[in-house]
Amino acid sequence: MSGSSAAASEPKFLALLFSRRAVLIALIVFVVTVALCVFAPLFPIADPGKMSVRARLSPPGGDFLLGADAFGRDVASRLLYAGRVSLTIGIGVALLSSVIGIAIGLVAGFFRKLDAPMSRLVDAMMAFPDILLAIALVSILGGSVVNVIIALSIVYAPRIARIVRASTLVIRELPYVEAATALGSSTVTIMFTHVLRNILSPIIVQATFIFAYAMLAEAGLSFLGVGIDPSTPSWGTMINEGRQYLDQAAFLIVFPGLAISLSVLALQLIGDGFRDALDPRLAKDM
Repeated sequence: MSGSSAAASEPKFLALLFSRRAVLIALIVFVVTVALCVFAPLFPIADPGKMSVRARLSPPGGDFLLGADAFGRDVASRLLYAGRVSLTIGIGVALLSSVIGIAIGLVAGFFRKLDAPMSRLVDAMMAFPDILLAIALVSILGGSVVNVIIALSIVYAPRIARIVRASTLVIRELPYVEAATALGSSTVTIMFTHVLRNILSPIIVQATFIFAYAMLAEAGLSFLGVGIDPSTPSWGTMINEGRQYLDQAAFLIVFPGLAISLSVLALQLIGDGFRDALDPRLAKDM
């Protein structure tokens, strides 16, 4: 019975997820973007680091589909390889911030004595503007891909922590949790088996939004010159490099800007779709 109900719920979930055409289009756009970036080495494209003085600032067309930058490097090739870095940072921040946020939220929501101090810490972190806190952390840690992921994960972890804490406060008082405690289940088992499994839906939705926020934040940090090393191509560093040539070659900013905008918009729509499909109240209305 459980197997048949699970099989029946999956098509229902997919039907709810794709009930809006915008969500389906967003998912297709994002999957295509990820595929192009991940499989970039398999495509017959130019070396993203190959320079050519003669091709400097060449407009789109001819030998350079999307033009060439100030060093004569192929913009299309760099766009795909830069996307691998930007997407890696996005997914890395989404995963790491979720792990940190879940740990903080479960502990704060399950242990009454730790709730107040941990909640105050989360509130204090959220009081700072995201970009300012990210700049401070990256300045301390250094401008590498790993350090940017760590810094942004610390910035966005409180968003997950607040959701997990609020849900844990409710679930820990439910009868089945009290029954598990009476039967002698360990605290860790209750936290992960009975509590965490029932709050995965809002975590997944929030992690999708954090994926988008992280990509925007990385672009902002790189644009300000405090993000990853300029020698590592990302959509943010491409915009930073191209801004001084805005009057001569606006395409140097336009193409990476479009890549960021489309990816972030797609992720936001996908996140909305997950929220609608995973929320029982919204699903019933649909």
